[in-house]
Amino acid sequence: MDKLFTIAKNTFIETLRQPIYAIIITVALFLFFISPSLTMYTMSDDNKLLRELGLSTLFLTSLFIAIFSASGAVAQEIENKTITTVLTKPVQRPIFIIAKFLGVATAVVLAHYICTIALIMAIRHGVLESVNDPHDWTVIAIAAVVVIVSFLLSAFFNYAYDWKFSSTAIMLTAVFATFGIIFLAFIDQNWQFNPKDNGINALDVYGSVLLLLAAMIIVALAVALSSRFNIVVTLSACIGIFLLGLVSDYTFGRFAETKLWAKIGKYLVPNLQVFWISDAIYEGSDVPLKYILITASYALCYCVGILALAVALFQRRQVG
Repeated sequence: MDKLFTIAKNTFIETLRQPIYAIIITVALFLFFISPSLTMYTMSDDNKLLRELGLSTLFLTSLFIAIFSASGAVAQEIENKTITTVLTKPVQRPIFIIAKFLGVATAVVLAHYICTIALIMAIRHGVLESVNDPHDWTVIAIAAVVVIVSFLLSAFFNYAYDWKFSSTAIMLTAVFATFGIIFLAFIDQNWQFNPKDNGINALDVYGSVLLLLAAMIIVALAVALSSRFNIVVTLSACIGIFLLGLVSDYTFGRFAETKLWAKIGKYLVPNLQVFWISDAIYEGSDVPLKYILITASYALCYCVGILALAVALFQRRQVG
């Protein structure tokens, strides 16, 4: 367990320090910031489009972080020959694969958590559908405080203690964003204590949890592929399977009862559409907790199966 924890911790830190990690989060936060302005031109309910656009941004953010981070988790270790030092400690190969998955998965959870808070803040502010709609200055002020304080403290720690700016800023943003969303849960847009009118919807939280489960499948898949292929092949395969998973029902589901290849594809390719709650958003229906649990079991089965395949692929891989 000590070796598992150590490798997972180092993988998590390495993922946080990757420039692409901070860039994707920064772009996502900017998109959440401008999303209320982008969704004000529909002919129906703008806030439904805001919610769907926000969840789409969250989905793509977590998946791109999962793909880019996990793709090099094993392949880069093999290319740099650092894996030979690790395996001669000795560290069992299954432990190495599982630890890599846990490290990258933790980094994805952190990024997903920060972006989820940003999404909830954007939805809480809402779309200004008319000139009489007021800005939610409570949300704007809290978001500004979180960003400014995290930036200033990260700059200070970088200057005084030589801490890496990007990873420090991400960790501090997660901490201060937590305090910010707790504050918003009790304070309304008029700066009054009003928990019943905090603008936080359980549907958004459930949607975020489902998208995180989908990201975990992609992390497991990227780790499995990187145990045998280089980064380019792993990236291409993950993006291809991701796109195929979004149209699994159309590609395989309608032919599954009559075609053998469709039935095989239906079970091999994860159906990522089950993690998307677009229908519930537009129909205004609730997402029951039972559905969350069933979908979590579906994701867990895929992750365990993919990681078992990763261990089998890596068991006889020549790394010396």
